[in-house]
Amino acid sequence: MKVTLSSLDTCESSFTPLVVLELAQDVKEETKEWLKNRIVSKKEDGGAQLLFRPLLNKYEKETLENQNLYLVGASKITLLLGAEAIGLVKECNDNTMRAFTYGTRHNFKDFDVRRLLTSGIVIQVFPLHDNEALKKLEDSWYTRFTLKYQPLDRIRGYFGETIALYFGFLEYFTVALIPMAVIGLPYYLFVWEDYDKYVIFASFNLIWSTVILEVWKRGCARMTYRWGTLVMKRQFEEPRPGFHGVLGINPVTGREEPLYPSYKRQLRIYLVSLPFVCLCLYFSLYVMMIYFDMEAWALSLHESSGSEWTSILLYVPSIIYAIVIEIMNRLYRYAAEFLTSWENHRLESAYQNHLILKVLVFNFLNCFASLFYIAFVLRDMKLLRQSLATLLITSQILNQIMESLLPYWLQKKHHVQVKRKVQALKADIDATLYEQVVLEKEMGTYLGTFDDYLELFLQFGYVSLFSCVYPLAAAFAVLNNFTEVNSDALKMCRVLKRPFSEPSANIGVWQLAFETMSVISVVTNCALIGMSPQVNALFPESKLDLILIVVAVEHALLALKFILAFAIPDKPRHIQMKLAKLEFESLEALKRQPSENIIEEKAPFTKEAKRENQMKLMAQNLKEDSREGNEEEA
Repeated sequence: MKVTLSSLDTCESSFTPLVVLELAQDVKEETKEWLKNRIVSKKEDGGAQLLFRPLLNKYEKETLENQNLYLVGASKITLLLGAEAIGLVKECNDNTMRAFTYGTRHNFKDFDVRRLLTSGIVIQVFPLHDNEALKKLEDSWYTRFTLKYQPLDRIRGYFGETIALYFGFLEYFTVALIPMAVIGLPYYLFVWEDYDKYVIFASFNLIWSTVILEVWKRGCARMTYRWGTLVMKRQFEEPRPGFHGVLGINPVTGREEPLYPSYKRQLRIYLVSLPFVCLCLYFSLYVMMIYFDMEAWALSLHESSGSEWTSILLYVPSIIYAIVIEIMNRLYRYAAEFLTSWENHRLESAYQNHLILKVLVFNFLNCFASLFYIAFVLRDMKLLRQSLATLLITSQILNQIMESLLPYWLQKKHHVQVKRKVQALKADIDATLYEQVVLEKEMGTYLGTFDDYLELFLQFGYVSLFSCVYPLAAAFAVLNNFTEVNSDALKMCRVLKRPFSEPSANIGVWQLAFETMSVISVVTNCALIGMSPQVNALFPESKLDLILIVVAVEHALLALKFILAFAIPDKPRHIQMKLAKLEFESLEALKRQPSENIIEEKAPFTKEAKRENQMKLMAQNLKEDSREGNEEEA
């Protein structure tokens, strides 16, 4: 039975705000009134049927700074009906996962604006932090520096599945790196130039990189099934906020929305974006050659003087180059975002795919081109180890400072200024809420897990691509990730605005990116071992035989990787059975639906009688909710 809401549901004068809406200062009063009506009106009248009020009343606006800040909330019944509308999947009392419906809510466990952004009328929309829930999350997450697993279920409950999956993957990847770090440490300390033993280490690394990615799929399936997102139906994707074009009728939905010819987008991609990316790649290679000139200068200076001070100078070019790489990566990211927005993609998924492709290609070349040049052109293994260590360590330190420590320090300073400003006010306002809104609206916006996964992707490349040359890379990655968990948690809780929750069933395209990197690592490690003096000494007469053997070994290892990937199921057996059972029940329900529709058509109910029954059912549900709330308070 479909439940409707009365107008009483949007007329509460006092409610717990969930979202803050900031309008531009020059917005007209008619526009504000139109926006308010769109938010509070009933759904049948084209509204969102939510709760809405300004942060400050008329007198407070005259006393304080006239900021166009508004608070948006929702009643309990509205939130529950919203959960039904988006197809939220929850665990039932019989331990099965089913789509949530308002009518059957008691069967479930733990029952308890886009175009305005584009036009510049709305500056930002963000949800407020729940200080009480946030404090509990922090106490169980990062405030106490102990070696323990993260509270992923609590992270998911507060930030959503997408962010919880990132922290789950970060934790899993860190634990998976420990065997590589433990095995690589003695190789670094005792058998540095023994390439015969490096063959064993490299082979283990290649198998390890395949197994951990396949096992992660299984762990990810367990988590997302428990959270209900593994079986969520894919929503029809609406146009993204930045999409623009000539207003027309969408032939699929029949709605009026902007239309933009596909050929124009393709022209922008191939005539502007692609040449720009190629130009950036060329510039990256040009900077790399400058770095090698600096290396040659530092080496000649050291050889001419031979002092200890000049030996330290040998690391300076690599450190400078690592800093330049980070700067170029960040500048290119802004350019890639601008270009991808200018391409005018209709869907957010298409926008993200094009952005990821641009950034991954540039970052891979920018970070690893010098290492490939040293390994396969210069063939200087000592310089390769030095450059790899310097790039890895420097990039990790810079990321920790730029992502969390520096923003947290700036945020603390701003917090003190806001607190002093609120304490100096004489107006009779809710100072706590006002302080929270003013503080959080100036916080940075979390732009998604893209940068976080990119950092892990590059780290995975440093660890796996040249593992036979620098086995200590995994140890440095483990040390970095132990602090990365806490710094990222601090960033999410205290530095950035609370992001809107987004459901996810997996880590998306990043799974393919990591798998591609593991395939490339097979080729690079086999080539490095084939170039070693010990292996070359086995084929003094014919280099062709050596090349053929290296290629054969490389193909055999790739075949082993694909066999392992096929042999390890993506989902555990018990989850496969539950999903099959759920699909069977859905098909059975669809079979019964036509007969139910026929019965409903024959039932002698007029529209007025149906509406009256719905209103009675809604009143009964509200009474039940009120009685349950009183029982919970008692």
